Parts: sequence; structure tokens; C-alpha cells
Amino acid sequence: MKTKLLPVAAGLMILSAWTVRQSEIKKMEWLLGTWETKTPKGSLYETWTRKSPVEFQGKSYFLKNKDTLLFETVRLVEKDKKLHYMVSVKNQNGGFPVSFVAKSSPTAEAVRFENPLHDFPQAISYQKKGKDSLLAEISGKKDGREMKQQFPMRKIK
Repeated sequence: MKTKLLPVAAGLMILSAWTVRQSEIKKMEWLLGTWETKTPKGSLYETWTRKSPVEFQGKSYFLKNKDTLLFETVRLVEKDKKLHYMVSVKNQNGGFPVSFVAKSSPTAEAVRFENPLHDFPQAISYQKKGKDSLLAEISGKKDGREMKQQFPMRKIK
């Protein structure tokens, strides 16, 4: 009897370890697609696609009249059992990405990334508000004052 239970127990342990390892990025699948918000500068879009089982790629861009202006590119990568939000913003940081790390495991409806050493923002968060909407937020201290900027978005694709 013990010899039959041993392979089953080992299989369950391997399956459970694999599920835990893969679950962080999987929890963020609701982010995939194209999201839009209207701003005084024009429409801002964020598009997220799956690059691999452990990485999503994102890009933010403005559509003003007929011009598309790339704002930033993002890699959302699961490594060391944590999600890393690596953002490159045009004309900032010498073109190098800035990394923010999820401080806790994301839920199926929210995630918060932090980098306390960055000038601004020090935190980036996404909160699912329904099937077709989310709230993105950047926050932190700038010139000694707490600031935040919110981007309510709706899914268009």
C-alpha cells in the first residue's frame, strides 16, 4: 500500500510546486488586451500581450488626431516567485528600464508594484473594477509631497 501512495504523493507535490511557481503571472491574465482612457492630451491606450508563460509585454501610447505617440514599454515578468514590472519611458532614465517589484502576491483583481528608490512614482498599481474596467495608479513622493495620478480605463479589445 505504501509503495502505491508514494508515487501519487510525489506527483501531487510536483504538481503543487509547479502551480505555485506559475500562479503569479497567471493571476494577472485579466490585464491582457487593450485598455483606453481619455485625457486632455488625447486618448491613452495600454495594450498587454503574453510573450511567454512567465512574461507579458505592455505598451502605452497616445493617439492624438492621427498620430500615435509611444509613451512607454513594459515587461511584466515572473522571476524568483515575484512579479517584476520593468518600465521604459521615452526620454527618461537614459532609455534604461526601471524595475518595480510586487510587494505581495497579486490577487485576481489587484496588484501593487514598488520601487522606493525611484524619483517618481515609487508605486504603480492596477485594480480590476469589473469585466471591462480597471484603475491604474502611479503614486509616491515628488518634491517632498505625496502625489498620485489615476487612470480609469475601459477594455476595448
